[in-house]
Amino acid sequence: MINLVLFGPPGAGKGTQALYLAKAYHLVHLSTGDILREEIANDTKIGHMAKDIICRGELVPDSMVIDLIQEKLDNNPDANGFLFDGFPRTVPQAEALDTLLIHYGRNVSAMLSLEVSKEELISRLLNRGTSSGRSDDADRTIIENRIQVYNEKTAPLIKYYKDAGKYESINGIGTVERITERLKKCIDILPRHRKRH
Repeated sequence: MINLVLFGPPGAGKGTQALYLAKAYHLVHLSTGDILREEIANDTKIGHMAKDIICRGELVPDSMVIDLIQEKLDNNPDANGFLFDGFPRTVPQAEALDTLLIHYGRNVSAMLSLEVSKEELISRLLNRGTSSGRSDDADRTIIENRIQVYNEKTAPLIKYYKDAGKYESINGIGTVERITERLKKCIDILPRHRKRH
């Protein structure tokens, strides 16, 4: 059983890599972005609140995201493991995830952090905004705000997982296939690696 946190700033390629990794390791892919977009599309109460927050380039409150994640865990009791994509985003969320997983007899195996430069992120997001029509990726000011919010509120997670001996840095530049290879190489040695801690 393996539970992975796929980590990195907006535009790092988490969504693309998550699809490959979930399939390769038979994991349930939990993308908070996808879950929130589904809530927005279904015009739910949470969807309305989340839409306003996301349009400002800010993070959705912890309590809202945690409730959504718990619902997904409840709905997949026999899962081989989970791949968390876009969650946790803050240290309180990470602590809440640890508490949730303990309740299900699980824990986070590793946090895989995709490292990408700011200019590369902005370029990728602007291109994605043009190709996908996502409004939050079409405005450079909103993108820069999202990256700033990430740096201020999300980057402290690196220390949290380093202190737990679960942080793995992955070079997020290159072809999709090459980045996938780097991630899989890291995942494949996790059980042996963890025993040394």
